[in-house]
Amino acid sequence: MNTINISPILQAPAPNGGFDPIVLMLIMGVFFFFMIWPQMRRQKKTKNFISELKKGDQVVTTGGIHGKIATINEKFILLELEEGKMKIELNGVSMENTQAAYPAPKKEA
Repeated sequence: MNTINISPILQAPAPNGGFDPIVLMLIMGVFFFFMIWPQMRRQKKTKNFISELKKGDQVVTTGGIHGKIATINEKFILLELEEGKMKIELNGVSMENTQAAYPAPKKEA
């Protein structure tokens, strides 16, 4: 049975000035940790925020509309505004604006 020794292939310089496979893997790893992983964390945090919304919460939509949740279902929320009510998709609630407009109360020690 013939075996192929790949160690000279990994150690040989890449033809035509290309990238070494190890360097390419390192670049892909850096790209993942600085670009993809933080985005996945943000998406998970936003999903958790939306799943924890409940009736009576004060929220801000991505369009900047402030209101209180009157009803909530799987896809939509009904916001109570000063001038009536408005139906908004759940993805239209902005986590960043909600936390900025209605910060969590600080606990006293």
